[in-house]
Amino acid sequence: MDTNLPVSAQPRVVIVGCGFGGLRLAKELADAPVQVVVVDRNNYHNFQPLLYQVATGALEADSIAYPVRKIFAGQKNFFFRMADVKGVNSAANTLQTSIGDIKYDYLVVATGSLTNFFGIESIEKNAMQIKSIPNALNLRSYIFQNFEQALLATDPEHKQALLNIVVVGGGPTGVEISGSLAEMRNHVLPKDYPELDLKKMQIFLVEAGPALLGPMSKASQGDAKRYLDELGVKVMLNTGIKRYEEGKAYYSDTEYIPTENMVWAAGVNGAALPGVAESSVTRNKRITVNQWNRVEGETNIFAIGDVANMVTEEMPKGLPMLAPVAQQQAAHLAKNLQRIMRNEAPQDFKYFDKGVMAIVSRNKAVVDIKNIHFKGFLGWLSWLFIHLILLVGFRNRVVALVDWAFSYVSSGQALRLIIRPFNKRDVKDDKGKRAAEQAAATPEYNPTPSAVQTAPVV
Repeated sequence: MDTNLPVSAQPRVVIVGCGFGGLRLAKELADAPVQVVVVDRNNYHNFQPLLYQVATGALEADSIAYPVRKIFAGQKNFFFRMADVKGVNSAANTLQTSIGDIKYDYLVVATGSLTNFFGIESIEKNAMQIKSIPNALNLRSYIFQNFEQALLATDPEHKQALLNIVVVGGGPTGVEISGSLAEMRNHVLPKDYPELDLKKMQIFLVEAGPALLGPMSKASQGDAKRYLDELGVKVMLNTGIKRYEEGKAYYSDTEYIPTENMVWAAGVNGAALPGVAESSVTRNKRITVNQWNRVEGETNIFAIGDVANMVTEEMPKGLPMLAPVAQQQAAHLAKNLQRIMRNEAPQDFKYFDKGVMAIVSRNKAVVDIKNIHFKGFLGWLSWLFIHLILLVGFRNRVVALVDWAFSYVSSGQALRLIIRPFNKRDVKDDKGKRAAEQAAATPEYNPTPSAVQTAPVV
């Protein structure tokens, strides 16, 4: 047991996941009298808000990822184990992993979220997603592979399907990737593929709700729609994709969009762990926690971030799945854990809403701060500044800044390489690996986007 972790007289805090919440919590506990153990299936922290830029060739993968061990170099009470987490045995206070059981005094679940396919098997099987770096790299390769195939296609309908791209979900992720793809079509692809009539290439953004960017202000919703219209993106509101098979994305029983490129960004589930009290797990697989982030029905298990469902008077459906929520909960929980260890009463968590933002394309972004809305070039500069600050590692900030500056001056992405060819028939990507972990999805189509892709305003 304990996978060669050193024996310590200090309490052990085991954190599952090194996303925004897990990373912040481990840092906040640096000087606490505890042993901090982080368990993650990857040995790097992934900056999810910029995954779409990896998918479209604007950034390389190592620009948005940073090694966990390097982040915590010098933190003496920190230990990392790379493993898949299988479940929790709360009676024995052990975390069950692919490398063995790990004993804990306090367990913090910071596993984030998984893509929700709403039980539509054909979409889960055939659509692409961008929840991880492998997802983004696969999507990038797949799109360019289809352009290469379009050069050879003789059947007009098949050629059109290879060129068309359908993005499902009008949240920040869907809006941002649609805008980035439109810019690539307008400025980059004509130079790379002069043999193709790229005027025929169509980018569709399909949203089940009545507006884009549902959680944002009406001004932001309207501005985002207008920007996408100007870029030539075909926005389809009040429309849901019912199934996706044989290169056809059906939005009714008989009507469809021909496409071999469908990106699913329409919903998320919490990544709850098996073994956590079943009474605390909601329909969308988030774990219900109290105002101290303690899991309902448990005594020493906590949850933060996307996977945590904290209900307040202001937000009866739970706090939004935003990076700032995870970070604020992590900082607060670090203090509460030390209070609990000192036999002091923990304090209630209060979320401070810093606002949200979304980028559409170069010089076009929307920002909401309380009742203040701004857009355009100022919004775009704000988006760049915030994301540069939040990136982990000085090198990543410099590389991202250089890549963005190059793209701005040259109006093109440089990373259009098919280094790792992707075949959907042979590789099921992360959704296959996580199939056993993710229970049946929420049955109804919920247009609420994954707000983790937005950035906080600081």
